[in-house]
Amino acid sequence: MSSTHPSFDTLTLSVEDHIATVRLNRPEKMNAMNLAMWHDIRAAFQWIDAAPQARVAVLEGEGKAFTSGIDLQMMMSLGGQIRNDCDGRTREALRRLILDLQDTLSSLERCRKPVLAAVHGACVGGGIDLIVCADMRYCSADAWFSIKEIDIGMVADVGTLQRLPRLIGDGMARELAYTARRVDGAEARQIGLVNRVFDTPEALRAGVREIAAAIAAKSPLSVRGVKEMLGYARDHTVADGLNYNATWNAAMLMSNDLQESMMANMAKRAPEFKD
Repeated sequence: MSSTHPSFDTLTLSVEDHIATVRLNRPEKMNAMNLAMWHDIRAAFQWIDAAPQARVAVLEGEGKAFTSGIDLQMMMSLGGQIRNDCDGRTREALRRLILDLQDTLSSLERCRKPVLAAVHGACVGGGIDLIVCADMRYCSADAWFSIKEIDIGMVADVGTLQRLPRLIGDGMARELAYTARRVDGAEARQIGLVNRVFDTPEALRAGVREIAAAIAAKSPLSVRGVKEMLGYARDHTVADGLNYNATWNAAMLMSNDLQESMMANMAKRAPEFKD
């Protein structure tokens, strides 16, 4: 595979020191998520999943905000995309469109590499759907979050209502979904939406990159296995998870990474792993 990474219209992608950085890049529109951005997000994380040199990913936003959510012009144009003289076929087309948008964000979960979301400024509507697909979330003190869909007369439909209760609990998720009220960085940390709050956006980027670097220094094969096991355990019983874990390690445990880790530990040096 070529080490050259693709370019996109609505975001930037770079890889340095095994850390892939995906930055939403429509700052003049507060990184509003138009249709091109949805598709670019999926393509970017498909590339990161397949690229050996990328061991961990950071997702952030350019400009004053992480994202203001779905682009309202995109919402207004949906009717033309799905219109059919048969009402049933129009509804089927809308369902297929929603499923495709869901799939674009699920690409973060499907990506074998851990994804760290770094949120500054506003994270609204579709932005919540996006970050709850990440492995971990961090924010700066100026960040604020809102499940805004209820205020435009719709049900959030691309992941927030399914994933957020598992992060912050059912009662709090319901409160935020019913009211659309703002949650600031401090409360986001209190309820478990984010792992840590940094004083400034600059400190956020530096701090998240430090965490990403720590992950990138670990066994890539083991990190990918941990993500697989955690994702599986979330959606299955403990017994199913244990069984899958045993099967996974039966296949993956006896690796060069295991030997290198043990040798490096004995020699008191940093291990070096193949991508």
